[in-house]
Amino acid sequence: MRQLFDVSDKVALVTGGSRGIGEMIAAGFVANGVKTYITARREGELRETAERLSVQGECIPLVVDLSTLAGVRQLVGELTERESGLHILVNNAGTSWGAPLEAFPESGWDKVMDLNLKSMFYLTQQLLPLLRAARRDEDPARVINIGSVNGLTNSHMDNYSYAASKAAVHHMTRQLGAELARQGVNVNAIAPGFFPSKMTAHLLEDEAALVKDFPIPRLGSPEDAAGSAIYLSSRASAWMTGHVLVLDGGLVAQA
Repeated sequence: MRQLFDVSDKVALVTGGSRGIGEMIAAGFVANGVKTYITARREGELRETAERLSVQGECIPLVVDLSTLAGVRQLVGELTERESGLHILVNNAGTSWGAPLEAFPESGWDKVMDLNLKSMFYLTQQLLPLLRAARRDEDPARVINIGSVNGLTNSHMDNYSYAASKAAVHHMTRQLGAELARQGVNVNAIAPGFFPSKMTAHLLEDEAALVKDFPIPRLGSPEDAAGSAIYLSSRASAWMTGHVLVLDGGLVAQA
């Protein structure tokens, strides 16, 4: 029983791992003995994060733009050259767009949908051979999709394509979770609430006012993000697939 949450000696890929929730998850993996690849478009920031995390373990940066299928194929090729199996895929890379309904542009719709949903699907599809190769008896390979509470409740913000993309991520998780479990790959999602990140910075100018009505009155922490990902990657969750783990301090429960 003491090995239920052991993820050491596994290999993980965390997309969008240079900052925010992706970095939090990657840091938790590295500190717990996971060989962790992180991706991002900005090389300088990515390498700085990898260097910082490598103090605790093995963290390898792969510079790639996942907003296109060419970028997805590039990443799959680079990882396939380096590894014979992938135990954990964290589909975290994402973006958002805000604009009034009447002025919401097609470019803002397509950019968000391409990265948040389309690339997530095709990266999972093309990494299936590596994921299948890494499955173990009673400990499947894992895919963890990062959704959002905005895909579960109305955010009352002008982020139409973002909210729609995250709701789609949740449903895609259910469908893939049921289908791929038969192949030794469990698929689940995390729907985060408010965590400190570049994407939420504009909402955190008055943090005390923001969190005062939360059932658990604080922001999400690195330990919250890492702990949830470690659970979904470990033997402890081997019988769980197709579900969305809401990590929000109770916001959706009280909505």
